[in-house]
Amino acid sequence: MANLDKLILYTDGASLGNPGRAGIGIIIYNQNRDVIRRITEFIGINTNNVAEYMALIYALQEALYLKAKELNCFLDSELVVKQLEGSYKVKDSKLKPLYYQIKHLENFFQKVSFSYISRDRNKEADKLAKEAAKKKRG
Repeated sequence: MANLDKLILYTDGASLGNPGRAGIGIIIYNQNRDVIRRITEFIGINTNNVAEYMALIYALQEALYLKAKELNCFLDSELVVKQLEGSYKVKDSKLKPLYYQIKHLENFFQKVSFSYISRDRNKEADKLAKEAAKKKRG
């Protein structure tokens, strides 16, 4: 298997109703852009912002399991990226614990970057998140 020290993560969250049935979609690539994992998961009734955060948390946990050292994370949520960069404050009480969980997970890696990308550059993760939101758990 290819070296997994450096991973590229594409994540997305979807909520049908906001709040509504929510799902997450994650695609993890190695440096050669080979797909390592595709993750799709129903996460109950949540807002879109909670789903965006949860997708990133799941992705970071998976990268930790894969023993990655460096991560490049791509999200189509400008809010989440700006909050993680410190440009925006996290005011929503539902998002604060998720924000702190991501900040905690960051400590397990040598380097983590978060980049905002347009929705059309995140189509595959978006598709997985929407599929998950339509499913039932279990």
